[in-house]
Amino acid sequence: MREEVSDLAPDALMTRNGETFAGMHVIVDLYGASNIDDIDLVEKAMRQCITECGATLLHIHLHHFTPNNGVTGVAVLAESHISVHTWPEREYAAFDIFMCGNSKPELATSILLDTFKPTYIKTTLLQRGGNLPNVNIEPPKESN
Repeated sequence: MREEVSDLAPDALMTRNGETFAGMHVIVDLYGASNIDDIDLVEKAMRQCITECGATLLHIHLHHFTPNNGVTGVAVLAESHISVHTWPEREYAAFDIFMCGNSKPELATSILLDTFKPTYIKTTLLQRGGNLPNVNIEPPKESN
């Protein structure tokens, strides 16, 4: 089943410091992380990230692996996605957060830090689609 979500901006680009681009990609590596085998906690953290970042959840799906209890999954957002894969036996979790529009994906980092209490965190921020061509995009016309 597909959900339709209307956007305020017809192309939902992100603008920061006068620069317009497709979106912000935040790559988060958690080392020495705790409770990353707890699928309910992983889902709760992802939902908190979505709310705090100002995103819109369309669908979330997580899977619990056996025997190591790792968690993998994705939250599909109107603004793009958050994905996760954990290796509890290595105390490592990889989160991938990509959002466009008015969202603030960088705010997810503090939630992940507070929830999983890693001994070390590496965060990489990437602006995606910074050299998009200028095209005149008209908003959809309302039907009568």
